Amino acid sequence: MEVFETCHEINNLLTARNELAARNLLIRLLADLEQAGTPYPQVVNHMIRETGLFPYLQLDGASWDVKYVHQAFEVDVGRRVATLHREQSSVLAKLLDGTSIAVSAPTSFGKSFIIDAFIAAKKPDTVVIIVPTIALMDETRRRIFKKFSKDYTVITAPDTALGAKNILIFPQERAFGYLDLLNKIDLLVVDEFYKASQKHDKERAPSLIKAILKLSKKATQRYYLAPNIKKLGENAFTKGMEFIELLDFNTVYLDIKDHYSAIAGDEKKKGEKLIELISAGDQKALIYAGTYADIKRVSDLVIDHLPKVDNPYTKPFAQWLRDNYKPDWILADLADRGVGVHNGRMHRCISQLQVKLFEYDNGFNNIVSTSSIIEGVNTSAENVILWRSKIGKNNLKDFTYKNIIGRGGRMFKYFVGNIHLLDVPPVSEDAQLEIEFPEEILGTLDEAGDAEQLTDRQVEKIIEYKVQMSSIVGEENFARIKRENLLHDSDADFLLRLATDMRDTPEDWRGFAFLNSSNSSNWESTLYKVLKLKPNGWDAPWSNVVTVTKAIANNWKQDLSQIIRSLEESGIDIEEFFKLERAVTFKLSALLSDTNELHKLIINPSVDVSGFVGRMSRAFLPSAVYHLEEYGLPRMISKKIHRAGLVNFEDPDMDLLVALERFKQLGEERVLAAQELSRFDRFVVKFFFDGITVD
Repeated sequence: MEVFETCHEINNLLTARNELAARNLLIRLLADLEQAGTPYPQVVNHMIRETGLFPYLQLDGASWDVKYVHQAFEVDVGRRVATLHREQSSVLAKLLDGTSIAVSAPTSFGKSFIIDAFIAAKKPDTVVIIVPTIALMDETRRRIFKKFSKDYTVITAPDTALGAKNILIFPQERAFGYLDLLNKIDLLVVDEFYKASQKHDKERAPSLIKAILKLSKKATQRYYLAPNIKKLGENAFTKGMEFIELLDFNTVYLDIKDHYSAIAGDEKKKGEKLIELISAGDQKALIYAGTYADIKRVSDLVIDHLPKVDNPYTKPFAQWLRDNYKPDWILADLADRGVGVHNGRMHRCISQLQVKLFEYDNGFNNIVSTSSIIEGVNTSAENVILWRSKIGKNNLKDFTYKNIIGRGGRMFKYFVGNIHLLDVPPVSEDAQLEIEFPEEILGTLDEAGDAEQLTDRQVEKIIEYKVQMSSIVGEENFARIKRENLLHDSDADFLLRLATDMRDTPEDWRGFAFLNSSNSSNWESTLYKVLKLKPNGWDAPWSNVVTVTKAIANNWKQDLSQIIRSLEESGIDIEEFFKLERAVTFKLSALLSDTNELHKLIINPSVDVSGFVGRMSRAFLPSAVYHLEEYGLPRMISKKIHRAGLVNFEDPDMDLLVALERFKQLGEERVLAAQELSRFDRFVVKFFFDGITVD
């Protein structure tokens, strides 16, 4: 009888046009029915129809009209048929009609699901998907590869040859290498497009805006995705797009529980409550810590209060971490207790593996995280615990808070997401996204092609930069720089300072060729010279950046654990090593690449350190080894496979595509038979093969 009373209440809410409240009540009812194992009465299916949650329709014993609705919303999403909910179907219909759309919807909405349905229906020749992180790139690649690799070349790594039909997936920095190769883009997808706002991501916004501008010119249609945006301010980047706000269309219910009032700022009570929430071990929890210092505090609490678990996955993982990284690493101690850590610093393969283990019933029960968990992966949990209402040094904003708690619940997995607040949440606000031209990218734009999106003053600045740079490198060279996108940095002011320094003090650059030396000690003076020109953004002493650069020069010849141990003797711990290796391979290599191009034009065309820059961008690992880490195969396992004679990674022709073909020829069983592989190595190899093979 209770079910019918609840349905009556849902119907009253629908009659009063309060669909959000009706849907929330319905989802809680579905959770209760699932827990009790009770089949849906016809009236429940009727309520599901009325609220647009068609995937939840239960067909056993359903009336013909319910079955008809379920089938009417079925679409091919690549190698399988799935039922879309009402708003997904509406968005897909607009895309199939050729409309360019910017969509703001809850995390659990299924925005990326629509991409698969569009590809399956329209079969476009070229799709470009821009994602915010390498981790999300691999997650998206795995999904797309399983569905479409028979008909498309799925590209994530730089310098991969285009096929007849292509789906390109990468962070915006990699897009520039393909600008000249793509004549037309049928669909340009920008995931988490709110990062084009400097308010939300000051560091990434300039290069993302530059990528959006360049790619949009070749795109027939655009599909931008973001959570939690109520309004979109007028801007040049979403011009001609329809903005669709669907924040009230939720597919799960968030049950928010206030613990912070009782805790009242008492850190001891807070720690006790956290342990109480996670000690049962029967529900998955994402613990948002907010800062690296708070990850350490939570980690210490876990190690002090939770027992070790004898788990068939996490115990071998803990030993693998000790063997390959650091014997006394705190992450291994946490893994022994069924707890993982996710942050933006550690090797991406470690983050990938922990998210994978979190998905297993007998894997991790909890993951402690910074904001990386909301940016890097599409994971979810039954419980989300807000430990600290901070994001780094700043207070958490409502936009990010909603993104974090949106990780609670997931369609068909958890009808209800339990949100436990151990700290005061930010004040609720309707987020309006404002996207403005960052001044520093103006010099990289074209005064003719981009003029309609710029003010007169901005056009003047572009022309001024063109005149100044042309006077240093020559008009023809400057035109080639723009045409071939030779320079990576989006900061035109910095590039002009760099070029001016070379013109005015060429004698200071005489040692630039020493970067081609095999002796890493010869690199120091040039590295310091370049770091000095762009002093900000390293978040570490320059000496540490240089020390790590020299240390990872031995990445292929030396065991990683030895490198980490030697750096600790220099005062650089494992967390600092992760951060700086990433800074060297991304920021420093891009900076040196630009420096090299300008050096050839201004000082000495016969000096070329592009080989050194390429090796640095790959952490001085063989090309295929570095890119295979993005596919989930860590360098230490690649070394064992190399030593077993299965894949010769030192072959100069062994790039990523050749290596992947070699692995497919070998087959999973032959690689697993390599004697040197440990038990957990074999688990990782299976995870890797799952991402490069179609079921």
